[in-house]
Amino acid sequence: MSFSPDHAYELVKAAHERGRLAHAFLISGPRGCGKERLAARLVKLLEPAKAGGGGGGFDLFGEPVVEEVPPLDDLAGEWVRVVRPQSKSRRIVVDAIRELEKSLYVSSGPNRWKIGVICDADRMAAAAENAFLKTLEEPPPRTLLMLLTANPGGLLPTVLSRCVRMPLLGKADLSEGAGGELVIALDRAVRAGIGSPSVALTLKSVFAGILEGRKAEAVAAAEELLKEEEKALNKGFEGDWLKRREEELKAAAESEYIEERSRLFEVLQSWMADVLRCKTGAAGLEFPNSAAGISALAQAEDLGRLLHRMDAVGEMRANLDTNAQEQLALEVGFLKAFA
Repeated sequence: MSFSPDHAYELVKAAHERGRLAHAFLISGPRGCGKERLAARLVKLLEPAKAGGGGGGFDLFGEPVVEEVPPLDDLAGEWVRVVRPQSKSRRIVVDAIRELEKSLYVSSGPNRWKIGVICDADRMAAAAENAFLKTLEEPPPRTLLMLLTANPGGLLPTVLSRCVRMPLLGKADLSEGAGGELVIALDRAVRAGIGSPSVALTLKSVFAGILEGRKAEAVAAAEELLKEEEKALNKGFEGDWLKRREEELKAAAESEYIEERSRLFEVLQSWMADVLRCKTGAAGLEFPNSAAGISALAQAEDLGRLLHRMDAVGEMRANLDTNAQEQLALEVGFLKAFA
């Protein structure tokens, strides 16, 4: 069961008021669903001095008071620690977790809560996760830990089992990051005239270029993480550990690449679905900023042709889930879908 951020907040608040607040929450959901804002609200709940404005209730004129929620990082301080991936490997390294744990064990006042928030918790390196297990299992008194992630499956089962899971409702923002780059390319393709091989191959080149860049980043991050772990162990590993770890990180980089490819196909299919919505008069565009180009394409082509293009995108995606040669499958797929 998933919750809206407001419902999740009320559940945690009620538990706190009854004196039954859990010590660790795993707040998950797609990027943009409100994980960090929920964490900030919970910090304010336990740290009233950080409220920075009223929340809830009504003012002197009977108007509802709008809750002011500052960015999560603005709430960080002596008793509130926010940990994010910062190393070259885009991982949360063990040293960052040990610093967090050190702050949690510092003596505080009798009514003082100590709060640790780990953003993108799935980016914890294996050593960091293992180091964090004991604190998750036996935290100091009046400690609240919040792990925020869009990918809970990237965490160890032993970490998941020690947290109260709170999945949030929401859709991923497909126009974020690489998705936005692809949408811009699709809008340009409409202006250039979808239906020609040159436009289709240009789109394929943009798609493949985005993927190649993300793959290079993932591989570089994996290599950097291996260096960091090797340095942390001070060459104190045995047998074939280094080779096995290298293979694990290579597999993780490949998994990131496939996940990014899947996300780009979601963008393609959602954009084409917007064209079909315009054609049939349906409401609720996924990419409202692209409405002008999407509407122009919907008017220029008949429904049968648009359905054929949509099917071609789905077929291309399915082919890439087989052993098909990627670049060839992309080239053929984009020609079918956009030429």
